[in-house]
Amino acid sequence: MAKTWWELQILCSPEIEDSVFWRLEEFGCRGTASQKKGNLISVQAYLPEFQAHLLDLAALSLWLRQDALCLETPLPSLQWKLIDEEDWSSSWKQHWQPQEIGDRFLINPSWIPAPQNTERIVVKLDPGVAFGTGAHATTQLCLESLEMRFSDIPQSFVGSEEKKEAAVIADIGCGSGILSIGALLLGAKKAYAVDVDSLAVNATIENREFNGIDSERLMVAQGSVEAIQKLIAEPVDGIVCNILADIIMELVPSMSAIVKPTTWAIFSGILLEQSNAVTEVLEKNGWLVATLWKRKEWCCLNVRRS
Repeated sequence: MAKTWWELQILCSPEIEDSVFWRLEEFGCRGTASQKKGNLISVQAYLPEFQAHLLDLAALSLWLRQDALCLETPLPSLQWKLIDEEDWSSSWKQHWQPQEIGDRFLINPSWIPAPQNTERIVVKLDPGVAFGTGAHATTQLCLESLEMRFSDIPQSFVGSEEKKEAAVIADIGCGSGILSIGALLLGAKKAYAVDVDSLAVNATIENREFNGIDSERLMVAQGSVEAIQKLIAEPVDGIVCNILADIIMELVPSMSAIVKPTTWAIFSGILLEQSNAVTEVLEKNGWLVATLWKRKEWCCLNVRRS
């Protein structure tokens, strides 16, 4: 059966080769090899694509660098790519079953009939190669944060005087579209979803159709904040952004162009040790962190304009 594999290549000093192998084994790699490359060691490792998201690979890179700092050796570099681009969907679809998230959501693979007797909000999904199945902690934290935003809670806590049901949101780095679709099914009025990856754009459009959402309610485009700015007629009420912390910090200044004084946002894809750096950038750009939710080594920041 054809599979797509992550090929990882680490360039490190000989002193931490054993540490690198240990870290890769802990990460779940199924095959490793090394060779000398000048004064350095080149380590190759492989694992099935479905076992790790880009966010996990970014975390692995950070852990490897922290290990090197502790051992006072030069920092290693980690590069990754997908090999064997044949159709791999059948190798993981058989293992992906409906999943309950939070108090209200049920993420249901589009090829499995949705249950008829559930009181949960059913999100039908086929992410393809895009990020966002609901299995990753960051996606779960974002969906649970959206539940909080659209639940019957005091408006003073939400930080908006507008009706939550009328909220227009921007989904930056939409992946499979799971967060946009979740927000709309919770009662959002409209969502603008963008991603720099054309495969993610296509996945979001397909998942929009699976869930019977009109294209006027979920507008999808390739790009980032600048694409949102071109699509909207007025600032948005909320932002969801589940991408890498470094990219969040890079994009935060440009988000000022699409927000109003009452706009809230949900940021995730952030490792706990990165939360202070992200918070600092947010505060410098007019945001106030209201809550930090964490799961495993990841966290989600619920913020509003300060």
